[in-house]
Amino acid sequence: MIQDVRLSKDTLQPARRTVYTRQTIGRRVSNYPLSYKLSWLPRFLKPSLSGDALGFAPMAGRLMEPPPRQTVRLAFIGDISAVANRHAPDCDPAIKALLGAADLVIGNCESPVLERPSAVLGTKLGTHHAMSERFLAEALAAVGIAHEKLVLSLANNHVLDQGVAGLDETVAALKRLGIRSIGLAADGAVQPVKVRLLNVGFAAFTLWRNADESLFAGRVSMSSDLAGWPRGFDLLCAVPHWDWEFRHFPRAGTRALARRLAGQGVRLIAGHHAHVMQPVERIGETVVAYGLGDLLGTALARQPWPGRIGGIFVADVSADEGSRGAIAAYQMHPFVRLRDGDHERLVPVEGLERRMRDKVEGRLGAIFRQHCT
Repeated sequence: MIQDVRLSKDTLQPARRTVYTRQTIGRRVSNYPLSYKLSWLPRFLKPSLSGDALGFAPMAGRLMEPPPRQTVRLAFIGDISAVANRHAPDCDPAIKALLGAADLVIGNCESPVLERPSAVLGTKLGTHHAMSERFLAEALAAVGIAHEKLVLSLANNHVLDQGVAGLDETVAALKRLGIRSIGLAADGAVQPVKVRLLNVGFAAFTLWRNADESLFAGRVSMSSDLAGWPRGFDLLCAVPHWDWEFRHFPRAGTRALARRLAGQGVRLIAGHHAHVMQPVERIGETVVAYGLGDLLGTALARQPWPGRIGGIFVADVSADEGSRGAIAAYQMHPFVRLRDGDHERLVPVEGLERRMRDKVEGRLGAIFRQHCT
């Protein structure tokens, strides 16, 4: 059984506080292993294709034949941040149409949403994330996502980058915008969302944190233990913040956790944190999209091209009596974030110029083994 990632209190050193972060420094407050930290920059500069590449599924698949008469469409997007964009992105009409056609869009809010960051230096350096409410609203309009059709996870390592007050401001900002949030401990392990004919339960949790466990505990969902999760949903969906960044293939522990979740009734899993495209796996009736990359850049403004590939994972779920909640079909729709001055431009793979398209298709072929256009 995979245990939740925790940092032993024995490894913590005396702490001191800074006026600009309102958080502790001078001790090991994150829970990243040393090997993770030492390999971060090499992986960022050259995203890794190492690891077990066997047993994964195609980019698209149909699980029900004949297809159900009634379906609900869920679209999962990657991380959203303002780190790489001074202004809202430009978006290809095909991507806007794809997102606009979904009954519900689910993503990860990688940045606290607030007007004045408290971690001033860290925000300037890009180690602490922040985005304004206006930026988020304009970015969503640019990519065609209606606020009432959006659910954002706050269970991630950056959610407390601006302290507890920043988290409170984020929750308030999302409420003002009419955007539902998941992944807060106060709301329980699973949050119900009514999507047309379906009652969907979303369980968002993070295995990683950038601050001390005492800050996350009681505020952000960190448990992947299903024992206490409520049941009775047509579909139970997990939205984990897991695995290692800039690795295209998930680690063995991540895949083992996916199998455990599937074995306990989760039928759809869409992960974040890797910041690169990761493959899809079918585990019985469960479909797992291990990593969707970023919807908007979360690292440096200028990033090596493999890290600019993202995906929109679309799942059609049966709403018919007798098969309600079953995954009928799925498809991963890859796109690329191109740099355009002080912001990014989202372009589907088929819309790229030939040289870039060949490189991207080669990388997708390595990840999915059978990418076709």
